[in-house]
Amino acid sequence: MAWEYSEKTKQLFMDAVQGKPGTHMGEIADADGIGEHGSIACGDAMRFTFRVVRDPHDPLQDRITEARYLTFGCTSAIAASEALCTIIEQESRTPIEALQITNADIVAFLDGLPEQKVHCSVMGAEALEAAVFNWAQKRGVDLKLLGVDLHEGDEEEGRIVCKCFSLSEPYIRRKIKELELRTIPDITNAIKAGGACMACHHQPGGLQDILDDIWGRKDTTTYSAANAGLPATEGVAKAVELTPYQLGHRIDAVMSETILPMLRGDGGDAEIVDIKDTTIYVRLKGACAGCAGAATTLKLLVERTLKDQVDERLRVVAVGS
Repeated sequence: MAWEYSEKTKQLFMDAVQGKPGTHMGEIADADGIGEHGSIACGDAMRFTFRVVRDPHDPLQDRITEARYLTFGCTSAIAASEALCTIIEQESRTPIEALQITNADIVAFLDGLPEQKVHCSVMGAEALEAAVFNWAQKRGVDLKLLGVDLHEGDEEEGRIVCKCFSLSEPYIRRKIKELELRTIPDITNAIKAGGACMACHHQPGGLQDILDDIWGRKDTTTYSAANAGLPATEGVAKAVELTPYQLGHRIDAVMSETILPMLRGDGGDAEIVDIKDTTIYVRLKGACAGCAGAATTLKLLVERTLKDQVDERLRVVAVGS
């Protein structure tokens, strides 16, 4: 699957990997601020460093004059890193002013990013925060007195929800609120949580439970009835006894709204070939076709999601191309 990157994103990426003058790939020796985010095991990692001109009297007036990054990641990850450094240097921001740069600012600078690549801009903003925290420690700046809470250590402290990417509950909760993430695909696109084995999607204390706790649990009775084509007042009793047409409608809705966006986020795809009673015949496509983890994808993503959101009796069977 070819991502639809803006011309600016592609140009920044090409200039950076070719090492053209004015680009920022690299690392500053004896940097005034050093921050990291992500891990190579997760597929994306960034080390961000910056140098300041120190004010002799007030560290809050230090100005960032140079910013560099070492990024292990895709086109959008490198372009987002370039965007972050460029914004900071062009505006000669103080470290505290640099914190005002959000992932949305980075996306806007790049003239947009594919929805599934927004996590790359979040990575840059997180690495920047870590670098500013490091600068503050070196310069004796009490960020809390300034009303700045960088939540340093959130990733390490607290219960791990997404084991594949080692993301903790405090970190996930913070990003859900900051970025107003409303669905599991939103979370995966923004911070990658739930993007690998998907086991944390609907397990107790998992992503859906956290979303429900923050935004309020959805009225599943109304949801079930509405998607079955029934009046909401008829409730679960009638929603469970679906006609073949209503069952197919429910399955199509969950596939379109939940399952396919997650598959397509990794270059995969799927189609329903047939539905017979409670058995759904699915053909995996794109990057999912022939993948060594295809059987796991069918069970942990496709079948488990349909069981959770439609009917526990459903079973998914793979169909060859």
